[in-house]
Amino acid sequence: MTSPRERINSIKQSLPEGVRLVAVSKYHPIEMIQDAYDGGQRIFGESHVQEMVQKREALPKDIEWHFIGHLQTNKVKYIAPFVSLIHAVDSEHLLKEIDKQAKKCGRIIPVLMQVHVAKEETKFGFLPDELLAFMQSGAWQQYENVSIEGLMCMATNCDDEEQIAREFEQAKELFDMVNGKWLNGKWKVRSWGMSDDYPIAIRHGSNMVRIGSLIFGERIYK
Repeated sequence: MTSPRERINSIKQSLPEGVRLVAVSKYHPIEMIQDAYDGGQRIFGESHVQEMVQKREALPKDIEWHFIGHLQTNKVKYIAPFVSLIHAVDSEHLLKEIDKQAKKCGRIIPVLMQVHVAKEETKFGFLPDELLAFMQSGAWQQYENVSIEGLMCMATNCDDEEQIAREFEQAKELFDMVNGKWLNGKWKVRSWGMSDDYPIAIRHGSNMVRIGSLIFGERIYK
């Protein structure tokens, strides 16, 4: 069986220039993350605050930790001192709390707005119209300790590649609209695509993919 570092190198060779890889390490042991790190990977994604904090303490300090899951406001304070990117800002309430905790830490925390384009009620995020209304309101400009870098989304978990492509394309169109209308091209990050659908995501605008099982194998649930 190949090692995480070998699988990461294989995936990276297949990625177009400019597409960054987030190795989704949630539920996987420190030894596997260290192996991927030793092979050159520096960006790792976690979705549980306590697990992320513990791994950060045990692993090299130059790792970029990305929080990729649904983040509860009462947990923001634990990752605010070190998190490199929060992928899934799904409400203004959360954005406000990140700004508050970032200010306490003397940081500006990069974040992505999560847009809900999937046909699944279980997914979080702003509906496209809600995101446009929020950007139109200008409310986001009051938060001085967050830097909104772009969009994140997840496609419907299904086998219909055309539907998945449509959802990613909707996210790309929304990204372009918001970026052109309110950000003057400032947004740079389009985070969509996971182990099962990242090639489709890349064809439809993604420049950051979140891959776990193809690197680390199936998750080890605790």
